Amino acid sequence: MTTKPIETWLTDMDGVLVHEEKAIPGAAEFIARLTETGRKFLVLTNNSIFTPRDLCARLRVAGIDLPESAIWTSALATAKFLSEQRPEGTAYVIGEAGMTTALHNVGYIMTSREPDYVVLGETRTYSFEAITRAIQLIENGARFIATNPDPTGPSPGGSLPATGSVAALITKATNVEPYFVGKPNPLMMRSALNQIEGHSETTVMIGDRMDTDVLSGLEAGLRTFLVLTGSTAPAQIERFPFRPTQIFDSIADIVPLVQKP
Repeated sequence: MTTKPIETWLTDMDGVLVHEEKAIPGAAEFIARLTETGRKFLVLTNNSIFTPRDLCARLRVAGIDLPESAIWTSALATAKFLSEQRPEGTAYVIGEAGMTTALHNVGYIMTSREPDYVVLGETRTYSFEAITRAIQLIENGARFIATNPDPTGPSPGGSLPATGSVAALITKATNVEPYFVGKPNPLMMRSALNQIEGHSETTVMIGDRMDTDVLSGLEAGLRTFLVLTGSTAPAQIERFPFRPTQIFDSIADIVPLVQKP
């Protein structure tokens, strides 16, 4: 079977383009190459703390220049999903500016009184009071949504509890499982494809994690490129029952594959 040329690109951010605020060699060249060739692309992240403007500023400091419109977060995907499910609804949110801004922008009202949804996103300061309120609202009938299932996140001092861990706490208390919108849910891939008018047959997903990036790309029907600059070591790849389309040492090796239309 003939493989169709790559026309549009999706790429994870942490572990692919940056590592702890520093650009991974080849990342700036990759984004510049996409821009020069006019290829449509999105940078994806499960992190819902920051707005696209925040993330663009962080990337710019690292030497990677791209527009806000090229960022697609789990917060944006969650807001899009909720606006399609229940337009101009209400939500009780545990999260930061990335999540609240995305919901405001689709017409959602934030409330702690009989909300349609409890929305759990990433935050650096989880409040026991806020989690308790979320549990009570879910017990009273609010639907439970979470931005992503990642149990931990990185920090200079070691792992931090992330959305998946707090979601597990709430589930244990309520016996209600959340609907996770972010990776590895292929819904995030499909919403990203819609943003750039891409097609699964001609789009590649680049990531550093087998269990989120590669899995969600695979389930959305995309080709998947795994880079070894992030969370996945070569020895771990064979443990999974699925494989990426191709494996690269880093994003620098993918730059030559970006071709003009």
